[in-house]
Amino acid sequence: MNRSVRRIATSYVLLLPSLLGIGCFLLLPIAIVLWLSLHSWNLLGPIEFSGVDNWRAVLTDRQFGHSLLVTLALTALVVPVQTVLGFTVAALLTRRARGGTALRVVYALPWMCAPVAVGVLWQWVFAPTGGALNAVLGRRVEWLSEPALALPAVALVIVWMNLGYVALFFFTGLRAIPGELLDAGALDGATGWRRTRWLVLPLLRPTMFFVLATGVLSVFQTFDAVYALTRGGPDHRTDVVAMRMYSEAFDAARPGRAAVMATVVFAVVLLITLAQQRYFRDRTEYEY
Repeated sequence: MNRSVRRIATSYVLLLPSLLGIGCFLLLPIAIVLWLSLHSWNLLGPIEFSGVDNWRAVLTDRQFGHSLLVTLALTALVVPVQTVLGFTVAALLTRRARGGTALRVVYALPWMCAPVAVGVLWQWVFAPTGGALNAVLGRRVEWLSEPALALPAVALVIVWMNLGYVALFFFTGLRAIPGELLDAGALDGATGWRRTRWLVLPLLRPTMFFVLATGVLSVFQTFDAVYALTRGGPDHRTDVVAMRMYSEAFDAARPGRAAVMATVVFAVVLLITLAQQRYFRDRTEYEY
């Protein structure tokens, strides 16, 4: 065995644990979901092959289409706001010399908390009687039971939870920008907003892509907070796709249809991520 073959064999041996992890925890679950989408099962009886019946039922289900629209609307509310606020917080943290570590921990605490516990906390904040927010406003507002307010209220909670996570990534990206580039920009007159717009943001595009991609993914996976706050109501205004999949799989005992929904959501998130990657593809490499 020559040296090149031995080197390749050694590389695959070293990669084997990671490949096993990918196969067991990524590829195998995807294969099971696809297989289950072609079968009918009530969680108790035998599993029976049903062909494309589950696909036909889900793709013509108006409730599932409504859930997709609700999730897209929630994404449009959450991702831009948490990205802008996260960048702002990170910029402030980079300028603060004292207490920066403590502040970063404080901002990250909501993200590290259990979503159900966060939901219970915000139920008290939004409570129409005795709630903290209504006590500050001095008036009674049905934040979680008013159809027009329920989704923005849920979006506010998700932004509050994710803000520290987003800010930490932007903070790391800002700290990675070489100081000589910023000094050179200052000599050329790039200060204030001009410096942020034409120098800092272009250099943060790799971080921006990661934050946006993971932000979209996290919103499509949102379940615990919505379940704790609104249970998908009122009037299905917060019935996100994760809630719909849960209801279909366990309340209606139709995991085959839930598997189809999961596959459709995977395809939607993949298309959004590919669109983001295409936009950032030619904008993420810079030579310092």
